[in-house]
Amino acid sequence: MTSFASDVSQSCPRCGTAVAPGALECGQCKTLLHSDAVEQYAAHARSLEAHGDLRQAREYWAACLPLLPPQSQHAIWIQRHVQELDSGTHSNQPASSTSKPGGHWLQKLGPIGPILLGLWKLKFLWSFVAFFGLYWQLWGWQFGLGFALLVLFHEMGHFIDIKRRGLPADMPMFLPGLGAYVRWNAIGVPLETRAAVSLAGPLAGFFAAAICGVLWFQTHYGLWAALARTSAWFNALNLIPLWIFDGSKGILPLSRLQRAVVVLVSAGLGYALGEWVFGLVAIGAGVRLFTHDVPSEHNNSITAYFVSVLAGLAIILSLIPGHGFGR
Repeated sequence: MTSFASDVSQSCPRCGTAVAPGALECGQCKTLLHSDAVEQYAAHARSLEAHGDLRQAREYWAACLPLLPPQSQHAIWIQRHVQELDSGTHSNQPASSTSKPGGHWLQKLGPIGPILLGLWKLKFLWSFVAFFGLYWQLWGWQFGLGFALLVLFHEMGHFIDIKRRGLPADMPMFLPGLGAYVRWNAIGVPLETRAAVSLAGPLAGFFAAAICGVLWFQTHYGLWAALARTSAWFNALNLIPLWIFDGSKGILPLSRLQRAVVVLVSAGLGYALGEWVFGLVAIGAGVRLFTHDVPSEHNNSITAYFVSVLAGLAIILSLIPGHGFGR
C-alpha cells in the first residue's frame, strides 16, 4: 500500500492560497488537500470489501483518516465504518445512505418486511413509471416514452461514471415535471472528478441523440428527429454552468482563461446556429468568470471535455431539422 502521508501541498489546488506544511484543508476555501489520495484509498477499500477481504479494507479506510480533518463528515463516517469492520457489523453504504428506510421496524414485520424492503428498492422503477406517465399524458405514449428513456440515458451516464471510479451511488430518481438526479457521496472527491462525473450525463445524452439521429436518417420517421433534437437541446441546456445544471460542476476546475474559452465557443455556436440555448451557456460561463471559485491552475482535459460535448451537441442540432426544443 503506497503512502501519501508525506505529500505536502504548498498551495491550494483550487484557489491557490498558500497553506502551512502538514495542513489537511485550505483555510480559505476549505478544499481537502489530500482528496486525491483519499479517493484512491477509498476505491481500494471498496474493492477489497466487495471481494470479502475486510481486514485489508479496514487498513485502507484507516489510512484515509490522517489525511482528513478529524471533524469532517467524511472522517466521521470512515471512523464509524472502521469500527463496524472491527466489530463485524460493517456496511458498504456511504454516509448519505447509511440510514435505510425502516431498518428496525422492517424486522418486526416478520416475513412481510423483506417484501416491503424489496418494493422500496424498486423506487427507481416507480419513479421512472410516474415520470413516463406524466409525459405520456402531455405528448402521447411514443414521444413520452422516448423522452423518459432519453432522460434515463443521461442519468445513467452519471451513474456509470461514478461506479467505474469505485465510488458509491444510488440508481437515478425521477421527479415528474422537474427532471431526475443521481445521489452519490462526493465528499473528498477532487474537483476534476466531480466535473467529469457531471459532464458524463451530457456526454451520454449526446450519444442518445446521435442514435436517434441515425435512426431518423435511415427511416425518415419524424419521431426520431424530434427525439434527437430534444436530447441535444436539453443536454446543451444542462451545460449551463449555474445553479443545479451539470455545467455548474463541470466548469469548477477551469481557470479564468479556460472559462473565457467556454464563453467564446458557446457564443460562437449560438450565433452560427441561431440556437439561444448556447447563448445561455455563454452567459452562465461569463458569470463564472467573476466568481471566487476560479482555480489558479489550468485543467486542459476538462476544458476539452466540456467544449467537445458542446460541439457534439451543436453538430446534432445543425443536422436535425427544426429549431429549439424538438417537440
